[in-house]
Amino acid sequence: MARDELAGAAAGHEAAGTFPREVFELLGKSGLLGLPYPEQYGGGEQPYEVYLQVLEEISRAWMTVGVGLSVHTMACFPLAHFGTDGQREKWLPDMIGGRTLGGYALSESHAGSDAAALSTRAVRAGDAYEVTGTKSWITHGGVADFYTLMARTSDDGPRGISCLLVDGTTPGLSAGTPEHKMGLTGSPTTELRFDGARVPAERLVGAEGDGLKIALAALDSGRLGIAACAVGLAQAALDLAVDYAKQREQFGRPIIEFQGLEFLLADMAAVVHSARATYLDGARRRDAGMPFGMQASVAKLVATDAAMKVTTDAVQVLGGVGYTRDFPAERYMREAKVLQIFEGTNQIQRMLIGRHLAKS
Repeated sequence: MARDELAGAAAGHEAAGTFPREVFELLGKSGLLGLPYPEQYGGGEQPYEVYLQVLEEISRAWMTVGVGLSVHTMACFPLAHFGTDGQREKWLPDMIGGRTLGGYALSESHAGSDAAALSTRAVRAGDAYEVTGTKSWITHGGVADFYTLMARTSDDGPRGISCLLVDGTTPGLSAGTPEHKMGLTGSPTTELRFDGARVPAERLVGAEGDGLKIALAALDSGRLGIAACAVGLAQAALDLAVDYAKQREQFGRPIIEFQGLEFLLADMAAVVHSARATYLDGARRRDAGMPFGMQASVAKLVATDAAMKVTTDAVQVLGGVGYTRDFPAERYMREAKVLQIFEGTNQIQRMLIGRHLAKS
């Protein structure tokens, strides 16, 4: 499916900046939106390792779709792991069956890396919460059917944050103008504005005050997803560079036979294989019920740095044509950069790894 349905459509959508909503319906019908979630709700009940390998293959074909799948899976995580049986039965089948698409609303303009500083407020008013505030950098902003929202329900610092499952058509909820981004132009990223939006109290996931705990648990799993996306992108860039180097001739022979290029490609391959090993390690620990937070940060750090290096080197291998839009190398390079920023910057990952080491 990645080869036949996604790869050929990527360049056109990215050039036009159009969101491929129909692709996510296809993923849902194919059973790929709910791979790690329970079979009783329509999921695949597959190991996280399997889900991540699928995510890598999709990202290898089209990064916007890979990142979108990772974000949607993370948006489903709080309901799947912290919701009640009744909540899961009511909403989860549509979420993982492709009938609804999700967004994850945590970041704010002043609360990115410092998630506990968020100020969007949800005030209980009878049988609903009235939500006021603005969220930033929301993937699928304006096109999602639901948003997993972290909002402040009390002034008790990190313990004053709660998780709400917000319907995308809620009155008082609106999306800003899509950001003009360097890459992933087929994926809309916007602000979300809440102006007294009334969210039914039945949409509270977990208890009041559990929001930051839920958000951080979702991010650990989401970081493995972004690592898998990064490896897929790096693999695509490596494949392109190798194929070009085999065909491009200089001085009467393919450039892949010159040691300068041969060693560069070898280093690229080594980085891709090493990065893949980090996310698989984290996934296997997660599947075994072992702590995997540090491994998720390592995978996110290593894989996204690898994607930046390999895509940059792919442009170098292609030379002048790599700098043109006739080949996807320049798009891969632009797409790689954001991977080092979202789901926690790579500087934050180093901080988290250091804290894990201090506790060990």
